[in-house]
Amino acid sequence: MKRPSHSETPATQFLRAKGVAFSEHFYEYVERGGTAVSAAALGVPEHAVVKTLVMEDESGAPLIVLMHGDREVSTKNLARQAGRKRIEPCKPEVAQRHTGYQVGGTSPFGTRKAMPVYMERSITEVERIYINGGRRGFLLGLAPGEIVRTLAPQFVEAALA
Repeated sequence: MKRPSHSETPATQFLRAKGVAFSEHFYEYVERGGTAVSAAALGVPEHAVVKTLVMEDESGAPLIVLMHGDREVSTKNLARQAGRKRIEPCKPEVAQRHTGYQVGGTSPFGTRKAMPVYMERSITEVERIYINGGRRGFLLGLAPGEIVRTLAPQFVEAALA
């Protein structure tokens, strides 16, 4: 796929400002294709592609969940570990309002609103991860330790087996 002439997004600006080394990867975005499509296009394991999910708790407070592409989130386990009564996915338009990103292009970096970040603990065990760069069809490759350093996520074990 042809690389867009302008790949600057709030996410890349955030990472450059924090001195994070990252690579840029473009692929043909497929509506509802998910991480299986991006992993295949990049030739990387789906486990190394990290989803950025925008959810909300029982009071409507938003939060970000980072999960392996090949795993689903147990919202019940997540709520328990986050000390909330209930957590559920946001509606796409609500997620976009919180993050400033179009669903399918949501990055945890450079969001419009600061939100708590919850990260599946095993993501730190992957050598290099691929995470959305703030635009559909645009992933960033980086060391998972950079998420820990720049976003200070709370670690959870909320993946469904």
